[in-house]
Amino acid sequence: MSTQLSLPSPHLLSLWENLYYDNDIKQNLLNYARTMMEFGDRGVDGNVITCNKVILLHGPPGTGKTSLCKALAQKLTVRMQERFTSGLLIEINSHSLFSKWFSESGKLVNKMFTKIREVVENANLLVCVLIDEVESLARAREQCVSGAEPSDSIRVVNTLLTQIDEIRAHKNVLIFATSNMTETIDLAFVDRADIKQFLGLPAIPAIYKIYVTCLEELMKAQIIKGQPLDHINVLQHGTENLSEETRHLLKICEQSKGLSGRSLRKVPFIAHALFLDHQHLTTLKEFLVAMEKAVHKEITERQFFNKVKKEA
Repeated sequence: MSTQLSLPSPHLLSLWENLYYDNDIKQNLLNYARTMMEFGDRGVDGNVITCNKVILLHGPPGTGKTSLCKALAQKLTVRMQERFTSGLLIEINSHSLFSKWFSESGKLVNKMFTKIREVVENANLLVCVLIDEVESLARAREQCVSGAEPSDSIRVVNTLLTQIDEIRAHKNVLIFATSNMTETIDLAFVDRADIKQFLGLPAIPAIYKIYVTCLEELMKAQIIKGQPLDHINVLQHGTENLSEETRHLLKICEQSKGLSGRSLRKVPFIAHALFLDHQHLTTLKEFLVAMEKAVHKEITERQFFNKVKKEA
Protein backbone atom coordinates (compact mmCIF):
# COMPACT_ATOMS: atom_id res chain seq x y z
CA MET A 1 0.00 0.00 0.00
CA SER A 2 3.00 2.28 0.44
CA THR A 3 6.73 2.49 -0.09
CA GLN A 4 9.26 4.16 2.18
CA LEU A 5 12.51 5.90 1.30
CA SER A 6 15.04 7.16 3.84
CA LEU A 7 16.16 10.74 3.30
CA PRO A 8 18.45 12.17 2.19
CA SER A 9 18.63 9.52 -0.53
CA PRO A 10 21.35 9.10 -3.19
CA HIS A 11 18.56 8.23 -5.64
CA LEU A 12 17.25 11.81 -5.38
CA LEU A 13 20.64 13.50 -5.31
CA SER A 14 20.37 15.72 -8.42
CA LEU A 15 16.60 15.69 -8.87
CA TRP A 16 15.96 19.18 -7.47
CA GLU A 17 18.56 20.80 -9.74
CA ASN A 18 17.21 19.04 -12.84
CA LEU A 19 13.61 20.23 -12.50
CA TYR A 20 12.98 23.37 -14.54
CA TYR A 21 9.95 25.63 -14.34
CA ASP A 22 9.19 29.03 -15.79
CA ASN A 23 9.00 30.96 -12.52
CA ASP A 24 9.98 30.64 -8.85
CA ILE A 25 7.80 27.60 -8.16
CA LYS A 26 10.56 25.56 -6.50
CA GLN A 27 11.74 28.33 -4.19
CA ASN A 28 8.16 29.29 -3.31
CA LEU A 29 7.32 25.70 -2.37
CA LEU A 30 10.47 25.48 -0.28
CA ASN A 31 9.49 28.69 1.52
CA TYR A 32 5.92 27.43 2.06
CA ALA A 33 7.13 24.16 3.55
CA ARG A 34 9.65 25.83 5.84
CA THR A 35 6.98 28.26 7.10
CA MET A 36 4.66 25.34 7.84
CA MET A 37 7.37 23.68 9.94
CA GLU A 38 8.31 26.93 11.71
CA PHE A 39 4.71 27.66 12.68
CA GLY A 40 4.48 24.18 14.20
CA ASP A 41 7.77 24.52 16.08
CA ARG A 42 6.79 27.89 17.53
CA GLY A 43 3.42 26.65 18.67
CA VAL A 44 1.26 28.88 16.46
CA ASP A 45 -2.36 28.11 17.36
CA GLY A 46 -3.93 26.28 14.41
CA ASN A 47 -7.36 27.52 15.48
CA VAL A 48 -6.20 31.09 14.90
CA ILE A 49 -4.00 30.66 11.82
CA THR A 50 -4.89 27.61 9.77
CA CYS A 51 -2.04 25.38 8.64
CA ASN A 52 -2.92 21.82 7.65
CA LYS A 53 0.59 20.99 6.35
CA VAL A 54 -0.83 19.90 3.00
CA ILE A 55 0.64 20.89 -0.38
CA LEU A 56 -1.35 20.05 -3.53
CA LEU A 57 0.41 20.07 -6.91
CA HIS A 58 -1.91 19.81 -9.90
CA GLY A 59 -1.64 20.02 -13.66
CA PRO A 60 -1.31 17.94 -16.86
CA PRO A 61 0.45 14.56 -16.83
CA GLY A 62 4.21 14.61 -17.22
CA THR A 63 4.84 18.04 -15.70
CA GLY A 64 6.96 16.74 -12.82
CA LYS A 65 4.49 16.87 -9.94
CA THR A 66 5.60 13.64 -8.30
CA SER A 67 9.27 14.34 -8.97
CA LEU A 68 8.97 17.81 -7.46
CA CYS A 69 7.37 16.39 -4.30
CA LYS A 70 10.22 13.91 -3.90
CA ALA A 71 12.84 16.55 -4.61
CA LEU A 72 11.22 18.92 -2.11
CA ALA A 73 11.23 16.23 0.58
CA GLN A 74 14.93 15.62 -0.08
CA LYS A 75 15.73 19.35 -0.05
CA LEU A 76 13.87 19.95 3.21
CA THR A 77 15.65 17.05 4.91
CA VAL A 78 19.04 18.49 3.95
CA ARG A 79 18.11 22.08 4.86
CA MET A 80 16.67 21.08 8.25
CA GLN A 81 19.43 18.75 9.46
CA GLU A 82 19.88 20.85 12.60
CA ARG A 83 16.23 20.21 13.45
CA PHE A 84 15.85 16.58 12.31
CA THR A 85 18.42 13.78 12.30
CA SER A 86 16.97 12.29 9.10
CA GLY A 87 13.88 12.14 6.92
CA LEU A 88 11.45 9.57 5.57
CA LEU A 89 9.37 9.73 2.40
CA ILE A 90 6.23 7.59 2.55
CA GLU A 91 4.63 7.22 -0.88
CA ILE A 92 1.04 6.00 -0.77
CA ASN A 93 -0.33 3.93 -3.64
CA SER A 94 -3.85 5.35 -3.80
CA HIS A 95 -5.23 2.59 -6.01
CA SER A 96 -4.09 -0.17 -3.62
CA LEU A 97 -6.27 1.26 -0.86
CA PHE A 98 -9.46 0.29 -2.64
CA SER A 99 -10.82 -3.13 -1.79
CA LYS A 100 -13.25 -5.27 -3.76
CA TRP A 101 -14.94 -5.98 -0.43
CA PHE A 102 -17.67 -3.57 0.64
CA SER A 103 -16.67 -1.11 3.42
CA GLU A 104 -13.06 -2.36 3.50
CA SER A 105 -11.51 0.61 1.66
CA GLY A 106 -12.14 3.06 4.49
CA LYS A 107 -10.56 0.60 6.92
CA LEU A 108 -7.47 0.31 4.68
CA VAL A 109 -7.05 4.10 4.65
CA ASN A 110 -7.43 4.18 8.42
CA LYS A 111 -4.88 1.37 8.82
CA MET A 112 -2.42 3.19 6.56
CA PHE A 113 -2.56 6.41 8.57
CA THR A 114 -2.31 4.49 11.85
CA LYS A 115 1.07 3.19 10.64
CA ILE A 116 2.09 6.71 9.59
CA ARG A 117 1.22 8.08 13.04
CA GLU A 118 3.44 5.43 14.61
CA VAL A 119 6.35 6.64 12.48
CA VAL A 120 5.62 10.29 13.22
CA GLU A 121 5.98 9.62 16.95
CA ASN A 122 9.75 9.89 16.39
CA ALA A 123 10.11 13.67 16.76
CA ASN A 124 13.65 13.60 15.32
CA LEU A 125 12.38 12.27 11.99
CA LEU A 126 10.99 14.54 9.25
CA VAL A 127 8.14 12.57 7.67
CA CYS A 128 6.91 13.52 4.20
CA VAL A 129 3.79 11.70 3.02
CA LEU A 130 3.20 11.65 -0.74
CA ILE A 131 -0.29 10.81 -2.01
CA ASP A 132 0.07 10.46 -5.78
CA GLU A 133 -3.07 10.86 -7.90
CA VAL A 134 -5.00 11.91 -4.84
CA GLU A 135 -8.24 12.12 -6.85
CA SER A 136 -8.41 8.31 -6.51
CA LEU A 137 -8.90 8.72 -2.74
CA ALA A 138 -10.46 12.16 -2.44
CA ARG A 139 -13.04 11.90 -5.20
CA ALA A 140 -15.79 14.49 -4.86
CA ARG A 141 -18.53 13.03 -2.71
CA GLU A 142 -21.28 14.25 -5.03
CA GLN A 143 -19.66 12.12 -7.77
CA CYS A 144 -19.34 9.15 -5.42
CA VAL A 145 -23.12 8.98 -5.07
CA SER A 146 -23.45 7.83 -8.69
CA GLY A 147 -20.76 5.12 -8.35
CA ALA A 148 -21.14 1.36 -7.90
CA GLU A 149 -20.41 1.52 -4.15
CA PRO A 150 -21.32 5.11 -3.23
CA SER A 151 -21.29 4.66 0.55
CA ASP A 152 -17.86 2.97 0.46
CA SER A 153 -16.36 5.74 -1.69
CA ILE A 154 -17.78 8.43 0.57
CA ARG A 155 -16.41 6.58 3.60
CA VAL A 156 -12.92 6.67 2.04
CA VAL A 157 -13.11 10.44 1.51
CA ASN A 158 -14.38 11.05 5.04
CA THR A 159 -11.67 8.83 6.53
CA LEU A 160 -8.93 10.61 4.57
CA LEU A 161 -10.13 14.04 5.69
CA THR A 162 -10.35 12.91 9.33
CA GLN A 163 -6.84 11.44 9.25
CA ILE A 164 -5.38 14.64 7.77
CA ASP A 165 -7.06 16.67 10.51
CA GLU A 166 -5.55 14.41 13.18
CA ILE A 167 -2.02 14.10 11.82
CA ARG A 168 -1.46 17.83 11.35
CA ALA A 169 -0.98 18.17 15.12
CA HIS A 170 2.46 16.61 14.75
CA LYS A 171 5.27 19.10 14.14
CA ASN A 172 7.39 16.80 11.98
CA VAL A 173 5.03 15.80 9.18
CA LEU A 174 4.14 17.25 5.78
CA ILE A 175 1.64 15.88 3.27
CA PHE A 176 2.21 16.24 -0.47
CA ALA A 177 -0.58 15.40 -2.92
CA THR A 178 -0.60 15.36 -6.72
CA SER A 179 -3.46 15.33 -9.20
CA ASN A 180 -4.01 15.35 -12.95
CA MET A 181 -7.77 15.83 -12.50
CA THR A 182 -8.44 18.55 -9.95
CA GLU A 183 -12.04 18.93 -11.09
CA THR A 184 -12.83 15.52 -9.55
CA ILE A 185 -11.28 16.18 -6.11
CA ASP A 186 -13.59 16.76 -3.16
CA LEU A 187 -13.64 20.47 -2.31
CA ALA A 188 -13.15 19.71 1.37
CA PHE A 189 -9.75 18.20 0.54
CA VAL A 190 -8.86 21.11 -1.74
CA ASP A 191 -9.78 23.49 1.08
CA ARG A 192 -7.41 21.66 3.44
CA ALA A 193 -4.47 22.20 1.10
CA ASP A 194 -2.50 25.21 2.35
CA ILE A 195 -0.80 25.50 -1.04
CA LYS A 196 -2.45 24.69 -4.36
CA GLN A 197 0.24 24.99 -7.04
CA PHE A 198 -0.47 24.49 -10.74
CA LEU A 199 2.33 22.98 -12.83
CA GLY A 200 1.77 23.65 -16.52
CA LEU A 201 3.55 22.57 -19.66
CA PRO A 202 7.03 24.13 -19.97
CA ALA A 203 7.55 27.31 -21.96
CA ILE A 204 10.57 27.99 -24.19
CA PRO A 205 13.07 28.95 -21.41
CA ALA A 206 12.37 25.75 -19.46
CA ILE A 207 12.41 23.62 -22.63
CA TYR A 208 15.81 25.05 -23.53
CA LYS A 209 17.24 24.27 -20.08
CA ILE A 210 15.90 20.71 -20.21
CA TYR A 211 17.41 20.06 -23.63
CA VAL A 212 20.77 21.60 -22.68
CA THR A 213 21.11 19.34 -19.63
CA CYS A 214 20.16 16.29 -21.74
CA LEU A 215 22.78 17.14 -24.37
CA GLU A 216 25.44 17.79 -21.74
CA GLU A 217 24.71 14.39 -20.21
CA LEU A 218 25.19 12.71 -23.62
CA MET A 219 28.46 14.61 -24.10
CA LYS A 220 29.66 13.48 -20.68
CA ALA A 221 28.79 9.89 -21.63
CA GLN A 222 30.69 10.38 -24.93
CA ILE A 223 27.65 9.50 -27.01
CA ILE A 224 27.90 12.79 -28.88
CA LYS A 225 30.80 15.19 -29.34
CA GLY A 226 30.73 18.96 -29.54
CA GLN A 227 31.24 22.20 -27.69
CA PRO A 228 28.96 22.96 -24.73
CA LEU A 229 25.88 24.93 -25.67
CA ASP A 230 25.31 28.49 -24.51
CA HIS A 231 23.69 28.83 -21.09
CA ILE A 232 21.47 31.78 -21.83
CA ASN A 233 18.26 33.44 -20.80
CA VAL A 234 16.46 32.90 -24.08
CA LEU A 235 14.04 35.73 -23.35
CA GLN A 236 16.75 38.36 -22.86
CA HIS A 237 19.25 37.53 -25.60
CA GLY A 238 19.06 37.97 -29.33
CA THR A 239 20.24 35.19 -31.61
CA GLU A 240 22.84 37.13 -33.60
CA ASN A 241 25.78 36.30 -31.29
CA LEU A 242 24.80 32.70 -30.67
CA SER A 243 26.43 29.63 -32.17
CA GLU A 244 24.77 27.81 -35.04
CA GLU A 245 24.02 24.86 -32.74
CA THR A 246 22.39 27.09 -30.13
CA ARG A 247 20.18 28.72 -32.75
CA HIS A 248 19.19 25.28 -34.04
CA LEU A 249 18.32 24.14 -30.52
CA LEU A 250 16.16 27.24 -30.01
CA LYS A 251 14.30 26.33 -33.21
CA ILE A 252 13.72 22.82 -31.82
CA CYS A 253 12.45 24.37 -28.58
CA GLU A 254 9.86 26.34 -30.54
CA GLN A 255 8.73 23.14 -32.25
CA SER A 256 8.53 21.37 -28.88
CA LYS A 257 5.91 23.67 -27.34
CA GLY A 258 3.03 21.62 -25.97
CA LEU A 259 5.19 18.69 -24.88
CA SER A 260 5.47 17.82 -21.19
CA GLY A 261 8.78 17.74 -19.36
CA ARG A 262 8.58 13.95 -19.34
CA SER A 263 8.15 13.86 -23.13
CA LEU A 264 10.96 16.37 -23.66
CA ARG A 265 13.41 14.15 -21.80
CA LYS A 266 12.48 11.25 -24.10
CA VAL A 267 13.35 13.19 -27.26
CA PRO A 268 17.15 12.59 -27.10
CA PHE A 269 16.56 8.86 -26.60
CA ILE A 270 14.19 8.66 -29.59
CA ALA A 271 16.61 10.72 -31.67
CA HIS A 272 19.49 8.36 -30.93
CA ALA A 273 17.42 5.18 -31.35
CA LEU A 274 15.65 6.01 -34.62
CA PHE A 275 17.37 8.79 -36.51
CA LEU A 276 21.13 8.26 -36.27
CA ASP A 277 23.78 6.15 -37.94
CA HIS A 278 25.54 4.41 -35.06
CA GLN A 279 28.68 3.60 -37.04
CA HIS A 280 30.59 6.62 -35.72
CA LEU A 281 30.63 9.13 -32.87
CA THR A 282 27.81 11.58 -33.50
CA THR A 283 28.47 15.30 -33.69
CA LEU A 284 26.24 17.79 -31.90
CA LYS A 285 25.13 19.16 -35.26
CA GLU A 286 24.04 15.69 -36.43
CA PHE A 287 22.30 14.99 -33.15
CA LEU A 288 20.26 18.20 -33.33
CA VAL A 289 18.99 17.17 -36.77
CA ALA A 290 17.94 13.83 -35.27
CA MET A 291 16.27 15.61 -32.33
CA GLU A 292 14.21 17.73 -34.69
CA LYS A 293 12.95 14.56 -36.38
CA ALA A 294 12.20 13.00 -32.99
CA VAL A 295 10.15 16.04 -31.94
CA HIS A 296 8.17 15.86 -35.18
CA LYS A 297 7.49 12.16 -34.55
CA GLU A 298 6.38 12.78 -30.96
CA ILE A 299 4.00 15.59 -31.93
CA THR A 300 2.56 13.64 -34.88
CA GLU A 301 1.84 10.63 -32.66
CA ARG A 302 0.30 12.86 -30.00
CA GLN A 303 -1.99 14.47 -32.59
CA PHE A 304 -3.07 11.01 -33.77
CA PHE A 305 -3.99 9.86 -30.27
CA ASN A 306 -5.87 13.10 -29.58
CA LYS A 307 -7.84 12.61 -32.80
CA VAL A 308 -8.70 9.02 -31.87
CA LYS A 309 -9.76 10.14 -28.40
CA LYS A 310 -12.11 12.79 -29.82
CA GLU A 311 -13.67 10.30 -32.24
CA ALA A 312 -14.19 7.65 -29.56
